[in-house]
Amino acid sequence: MLVQSLPGFDGALPFHLETGYVTVDEENGAELFYYFMESEGDPGRDPVLLWLTGGDRCSALSALMFEIGPLKFIIEPYDGTVPRLRYHPYSWTKAASIVFVDSPVGAGFSFSRNPKGYNVGDVSSSLQLTTFLTKWFTEHPGYIANPLYVGGDSRAGMLVPVVAQMISEGGSLFATPSVPYNLCC
Repeated sequence: MLVQSLPGFDGALPFHLETGYVTVDEENGAELFYYFMESEGDPGRDPVLLWLTGGDRCSALSALMFEIGPLKFIIEPYDGTVPRLRYHPYSWTKAASIVFVDSPVGAGFSFSRNPKGYNVGDVSSSLQLTTFLTKWFTEHPGYIANPLYVGGDSRAGMLVPVVAQMISEGGSLFATPSVPYNLCC
């Protein structure tokens, strides 16, 4: 879903923001939520960065708002209203398109229809992320040729190399047809 405005931000957003869900476990109805911020530079050529947040089951919203995304909270005393937002001119979206994913299932807005879908470890979560990427790139074919980087912070450092390895090993690990990723190191 294309998001053109947000509560607390004055006017239309000055960048392309899309949010949505991707089903990563059909049997349990598990879906990962994402925020996609298109590069403000040259989106047809700039890298795509899959960003994972550390802290088990921590929402990617924290990375978007407090770390590398194009939005920041305006820090002011609470007055009972919606927090105000401002544009962050030094966002990584100046040079890359970023897919922030609420992973694993249960983080942020990601969910499972069956409680068994929440029982994921590092390997199954990494498999879900490769399924996510395959389906996401299928829905966004204009980015397939772009360089792909996988990054994250804190505990995500346990998953980033596993996801990168699964991508580099190819389609046999994917639950859906392989996408020719342009994985970079």
